[in-house]
Amino acid sequence: MNLFFRAKPKIPTSTLIDIDGVPTTIIVRVNARARSYRLSLPHSSGPVLTLPPHGKWAEAEAFLLRHRNWLAARLSRAPDASRFGNGGLVPLRGVDHRIIGTGKLRGRVEVSEIEGVPALFVPGEPAHQARRLTDWFKDEAQADLAVRTAYHAARLGVTVKSIKMRSQASRWGSCSSTGNINYNWRLILAPPFVLDYVAAHEVAHLVEMNHSAAFWATVARTLPEMDRGRAWLKAHGRQLMAHGA
Repeated sequence: MNLFFRAKPKIPTSTLIDIDGVPTTIIVRVNARARSYRLSLPHSSGPVLTLPPHGKWAEAEAFLLRHRNWLAARLSRAPDASRFGNGGLVPLRGVDHRIIGTGKLRGRVEVSEIEGVPALFVPGEPAHQARRLTDWFKDEAQADLAVRTAYHAARLGVTVKSIKMRSQASRWGSCSSTGNINYNWRLILAPPFVLDYVAAHEVAHLVEMNHSAAFWATVARTLPEMDRGRAWLKAHGRQLMAHGA
């Protein structure tokens, strides 16, 4: 028996390296057609390290580290934040979170930290991560808005029949006279007081289907500090709309 035999290191599906102080996920793939190690940054995903069939993980790691500066320069120019790209920043309830692709095919988005930085760990193939994160944001928005909508409906004595998340390009919400409310899911990215303001605004339309003085008085009746959320949206709404575009 050879006591000095060591098993060949298993090639992972992803690895983490530090890029300018930011933990960055690198997707690892073995390509039957590849003849050498290759590092790339596809438009639809985060960084990808490709190994040839005969590749060794120790050599691949060394190759990755030698090209760290090249990758840092490319990532600094990549427009990944608004598209929910791997390594980008996106706000959640007003707090910036780093997007980390886990490389796992199954599972849900998880909120945690990485080296003290708030992070969103997103499973799935790189090409599908943005969609999975968007779907998760919609679920979170649905939950938060359901609570605040019910609160303001009770205060104003009205009935809301349905709440749905939409992806409007210029509207934060809409309300029909029959009690159906649509919200823009991007509200989950804003601070909670902003989401609360939009909920109060739409519910108030069930009392006043207009933007008259009586309408604004109704909003203020259920949300006295409404001006705070209204001002935030005027100042940051366009930037918020760019996320997930």
